[in-house]
Amino acid sequence: MKTIELIAPCHFGMEAVLKREILDLGYEISQVEDGKVTFLGDMEAICRANLFLRTAERVLLKVGKVHAESFDQLFEETRRLPWEDYIPKDGKFWVAKASSVKSRLFSPSDIQSIMKKAMVERMKTVYHQEWFAESGPAYPIRVAFMKDEAVIGLDTSGDSLHRRGYRLQTGKAPITETLAAALIAMTPWKGDRILVDPFCGSGTIPIEAAMMAAKIAPGKNRRFAACDWHNLIPRRLWDSAYAEARQMEDLAVQTDIQGYDLDGDIIKTARENAKRAGVDRLIHFQQRPVKDLSHPKKYGFVITNPPYGERLAEKEELPRLYREFGEAFKRLDCWSEYVITAFEDAEKYIGRKADKNRKIYNGMMKTYVYQFLGPKPPRAHRQENRIDQTY
Repeated sequence: MKTIELIAPCHFGMEAVLKREILDLGYEISQVEDGKVTFLGDMEAICRANLFLRTAERVLLKVGKVHAESFDQLFEETRRLPWEDYIPKDGKFWVAKASSVKSRLFSPSDIQSIMKKAMVERMKTVYHQEWFAESGPAYPIRVAFMKDEAVIGLDTSGDSLHRRGYRLQTGKAPITETLAAALIAMTPWKGDRILVDPFCGSGTIPIEAAMMAAKIAPGKNRRFAACDWHNLIPRRLWDSAYAEARQMEDLAVQTDIQGYDLDGDIIKTARENAKRAGVDRLIHFQQRPVKDLSHPKKYGFVITNPPYGERLAEKEELPRLYREFGEAFKRLDCWSEYVITAFEDAEKYIGRKADKNRKIYNGMMKTYVYQFLGPKPPRAHRQENRIDQTY
């Protein structure tokens, strides 16, 4: 198959996690930049990347890279690209998203409009028709300007990859599925270790962990824009990728994954979400305040996204909440803790300096992942203490 270049955007700060995922899928990395990883593959890679990547926001098929300092230049450079190689004459095509950083062209709506006109002019010449019904499959385009250089790609995913399909409702301060998966992936946690989220909300972190443990492909229950691109991707490639996903699953896996929240209604939502994800058997949800966080075993993991005070009343409660969290964590023998929060005084009230911290952008919000590292379990403990669920 022909080698193509694919671009996988991700949360800023999680590029290394996504890079490892792509390498594990067997593809070659060509470039790592802030907020995205570019890799080489083929048409089958589009199917597999959409189905299996847990931390990517979407998968773009790179059409080209152009330099443009004026709209006339953008029009001409866009018209030169071989759009007919990707979009059939009945395809629906539009620039769904345009972004611009440190570039002379900075208006997203103008960039979108000019590029659409240029694409139409190219298609007129190639297909020898003056008007396009655009009644066929959708081919959304995304363009990102950086210092007058624009990378242009076809969006093979459609809806963002964080939309797994299991989360119909969210808590007050939800973490996206992709960011939750990235947070788990940056820890040493494996499916045979204990994991507790004491601020689980609608259950995203425990559910993503359970899906990892059971090797459930994050995209198995949804379709993607490129599923309808029969001119580019034969149906058999999609069938093969979905079959691979089904064969990988291990729903008989034993886990000790727990989610707590003070809000009983939110716990009900978390259970419903877990059921839709097919992992309700693998997670124990319980209405419980953080001050009652406990577990009889050693060497577990706390991975959580606690409240960070979006409203004034919540902000006033944060010192007490984080202090209770810190005191409860002290009682967990030999555990590790990973906390993602925008609350800048988190360490102060948890009562301990993090061993490591990493800045992560959750959309436009700056957050930190604080890592409180416990000791590694001895090998004998790891062998003897395979999952024996105790709550």
